[in-house]
Amino acid sequence: MKHWIEAARLRTLPLSLSGIIVGSFLAVSKGMFRWDICVLALLTTVGFQVLSNFANDYGDGVKGTDNENRVGPQRALQSGAISPQKMLKGIYLTIFITLFIAIGLIYTSFGSENFVLSIIFFFLGLASIGAAIKYTMGKRAYGYSGFGDVFVFLFFGLLGVIGCEFLYTKQIDVLSFLPAISVGLFSVAVLNLNNMRDRASDILSKKNTLVVKLGAKKAKLYHYFLIVGGIVSVTIYTLIDFSSYKEFLFLLAFVPMVKHIKTVVCNKEAVLLDPELKKVALSTFLFAILFGLGFII
Repeated sequence: MKHWIEAARLRTLPLSLSGIIVGSFLAVSKGMFRWDICVLALLTTVGFQVLSNFANDYGDGVKGTDNENRVGPQRALQSGAISPQKMLKGIYLTIFITLFIAIGLIYTSFGSENFVLSIIFFFLGLASIGAAIKYTMGKRAYGYSGFGDVFVFLFFGLLGVIGCEFLYTKQIDVLSFLPAISVGLFSVAVLNLNNMRDRASDILSKKNTLVVKLGAKKAKLYHYFLIVGGIVSVTIYTLIDFSSYKEFLFLLAFVPMVKHIKTVVCNKEAVLLDPELKKVALSTFLFAILFGLGFII
């Protein structure tokens, strides 16, 4: 059980939940929040994230990408704690459980009277499962060709926030795309940090992440854009929808992010970037909480 918990990488959960939290608070601001939808959405997202972590462990493990040259924490397959066969069974079981919860979420939100919307969200759920698996698994894993950033932005940011808000409101608010973009950019920043840390080993393993394609210097510039872009996007949203200065409470979450940028600017050793992943992930989670609290306090 200990090895399965480690393979689930619980430290990644706060980041994955940030989009659901923001989407739920947007529903609160419109007076359309429901606890049953919130709980099921959070559980579904946890399932997708754990599935993604298992699949990533398996894909990089069987390809040999996770080896002695890797800078980050040792993975389950890499250490031999979990065999490839057992990890596959774990992946299949996680798919089944997550899909079961997702169907419950869809029915709770749309009932039997919104069949078309139910079908659309069911296929979005299947797409999320496919995206989680194909990041590193299979011959055409998109994480090995530099498209990981795009999928993280779409699924963690846009789908996470806009999709979650839609489950409550049954409508799309164009203005909500601004905080959704912020969550997406911050999520990509975490991935970019991970790829900057692993750049040397990824080159040897022929894992052509966007960082490998850009090079170390341009990857840093790209990282600054992700952080600053996320801060600017949600700030514009708040200015447009301004009603009270308490809505800027979320700015407190960006203090560690500003310090983080300085750390990345001065960084010369990839291994020192590892603690920064937690800093950006938790800052994003804090941002989601404070962004929502600005609506209700």
